[in-house]
Amino acid sequence: MDGMTHMGFISVIPAVIAVALAFKTRNTVFSLFIAIFIGVLLTGEGLMAFPTLLKTSLGTTSFSWILLLEIFIGILIAFFQRTGAIQGFTEVMKNKKLSRKKIQLTAWVMGMFVFFSDYFSPLFVGSTMRSLSDDAKISREKLAYIADSTSAPVSVLVPITGWAVFISGLLVGIGPVETAEQGMLIFTKAVFFNFYAIIAVVLVGLFSAGIIPEFGPMKKAEKRALTEGKVLRDGAEPLVGEELTDTPPYPGIKTHVFFDFLFPVFIVICIAVGTFITLKSAKTMEAFLTASVVLGIIMRIQGIPFKDIMDTAMKGMKGIMPAIIILALAYSINGLSKQMGTANYIISITETWLTPNLLPFVTFLIAATISFSTGSSWGTFAIVMPIAAPLAFNFSGNEITFLVLATVSAVAGGGVFGDHCSPLSDTTILASTGAAADHIDHVKTQIPYALTAAGFAAILYLIIGFVV
Repeated sequence: MDGMTHMGFISVIPAVIAVALAFKTRNTVFSLFIAIFIGVLLTGEGLMAFPTLLKTSLGTTSFSWILLLEIFIGILIAFFQRTGAIQGFTEVMKNKKLSRKKIQLTAWVMGMFVFFSDYFSPLFVGSTMRSLSDDAKISREKLAYIADSTSAPVSVLVPITGWAVFISGLLVGIGPVETAEQGMLIFTKAVFFNFYAIIAVVLVGLFSAGIIPEFGPMKKAEKRALTEGKVLRDGAEPLVGEELTDTPPYPGIKTHVFFDFLFPVFIVICIAVGTFITLKSAKTMEAFLTASVVLGIIMRIQGIPFKDIMDTAMKGMKGIMPAIIILALAYSINGLSKQMGTANYIISITETWLTPNLLPFVTFLIAATISFSTGSSWGTFAIVMPIAAPLAFNFSGNEITFLVLATVSAVAGGGVFGDHCSPLSDTTILASTGAAADHIDHVKTQIPYALTAAGFAAILYLIIGFVV
């Protein structure tokens, strides 16, 4: 691990402060701001390093992409509401007289169906199922959990996603892997060993079906919703603007669920999946841009004035802003963590006692710790895969063995753990946004379930390490 620099224990302090303050104050923006400010001071670069960090972290193609993506998603959801599409979809579902259990299972299936984008999935499931789940007295925390657990955990299991391309690309040049095709083959085989993602997705179905009873903070949230009719706790602050929850349909409009809802979703799926197959890169942002423009044209044809369409688009942008602010700060603290060598420090403290038997287990724990601390799964993949995969190939004699597959999947599953439940994670933030749930309430209720999945996964990796 030569060349891996870090600032020692100091490097983990900003992440610890951010998480601790978030739980204590229930204010994510404040917590992230203070953590970043203290972290900048710890680097010894002075106060001016704070605005510099913001500029370097946010002035990137990566952040610009997610910023535009979230804006177009916000516009699309606002259009759905102004056309009455979401309300129409809700009425169709209400006519089916689904039970509370079936509503949760429907949300679970919908989340897995939108596998191509871990960003759109939680927003789509949350916004479309929210009214239905509210009527069924399902807590917003539960809806956010379902939406969150069927986004990143599903995306990392499907070979035709950006996740698969990114992870398989990281394997190129390691051991016997010489091409992207060989990397993808290893990723596909390793899917069966991605225990965390598999268990996390299955648990949602088991909890939704009532096969496994609720426990921990989620049990209290569900009891509150059922007995008191409060889908949000008293004093909760939903992570979404009222523009995306209270926008009424345009007066007198005749809603067409197909043209106003299903057709735009179909456009998103076709462009995202189609570009992935043809260009090897899913053009998700472009897909939502196209769907927004097409739905805007449909709205005009239906008789909605151009001015109203533009006002609705602006409301969509405004409604998604709370999530974008937190995402911006999360990106900044992630940039600070890279600068301080947080991940390098976590990895360095294991190198003296790592053995082949413990490799998958330790790799999973390290990846999970890094991803939870930084809120970045892809950042974790980029850091841990180039270290863990060569070790696995070295131990296996450059052969693609179960040890190699388990180690690759341990990196993928560990990275998803943080993306799934860290208060700093973008998809966790978007799940809170889609369900209109209090962000910290969502994190608190979900963590016990995520830790349960992580516990089972860690045990399985430990077993594999000693069996194979």
